[in-house]
Amino acid sequence: MPRSFIDKERLTSFPAVTQRMYLWRRSASRKWFASNQLRLRALALDQLAIIERSNRKRLQLEVAAKSRFELQKLANEFGGRIENLPRNWLKRWLRQKTKPLTIGQRKLVIPAGAAFGTGEHATTAMSLRLLEKLTRNWNPSWSMADLGTGSGILALAAKILGARQVAGIDNDPIAISTAKQNARRNKIHGVQFRVSDAVTAKFPRNVDVVTANLFSELLIEILPRMKSARRLILSGILCSQERDLRRALARHKIDILEARRRGKWVAILAGRR
Repeated sequence: MPRSFIDKERLTSFPAVTQRMYLWRRSASRKWFASNQLRLRALALDQLAIIERSNRKRLQLEVAAKSRFELQKLANEFGGRIENLPRNWLKRWLRQKTKPLTIGQRKLVIPAGAAFGTGEHATTAMSLRLLEKLTRNWNPSWSMADLGTGSGILALAAKILGARQVAGIDNDPIAISTAKQNARRNKIHGVQFRVSDAVTAKFPRNVDVVTANLFSELLIEILPRMKSARRLILSGILCSQERDLRRALARHKIDILEARRRGKWVAILAGRR
């Protein structure tokens, strides 16, 4: 799923990985979510995770917090349930098995966990295919920054595909902890995962590829910072928002090289010719 990227704290670790965590959850129809999303987002801010599985019609909505009190207003207004996660919740999720992703000649194992994605969502799957196709004949000296890295799938895939320098950036410390666990699980070294936000995150100006699986409004906002990259792989774009993003790319003189669509989602490969 595309990730919101607002929190501007710069952290290097997150002790809550081993502390008590709480999770608000509810299942919702698309119609219900469309009617309630503005209020829901106002209460949840950037902590709302919207989980859409290809074999299910309903959405799973989740918000994590360090205290039950932070989630009680959501439960009072929208129903659902608040779960008290065990202290070893991260390790438990990482033990869950999922179908390995095939990246080039290698299998990448991303366990299900914390709503950060296993590569099955359309936005991630399309980005993976664009990245593999783009770099297939590149020399193994290219660099990449992955904004909204989540489980670290695109960043880890970049290493498998031959990238020399890779940075995975996310504003959620739990996501970064999960991404580091996935790197260790797959014995992939050299990816620099760090907590930051897309608006202020620092990455080399001459980076070859920037991947960004974010909401389209944020993609448009940070285009001026990304346009110096050789290539952009942008996803998290709804079909209804594609026109606005195309106009923003044109304003910045960035060409669309390829666009892919799956269901209501769009992924775009862009860059200067």
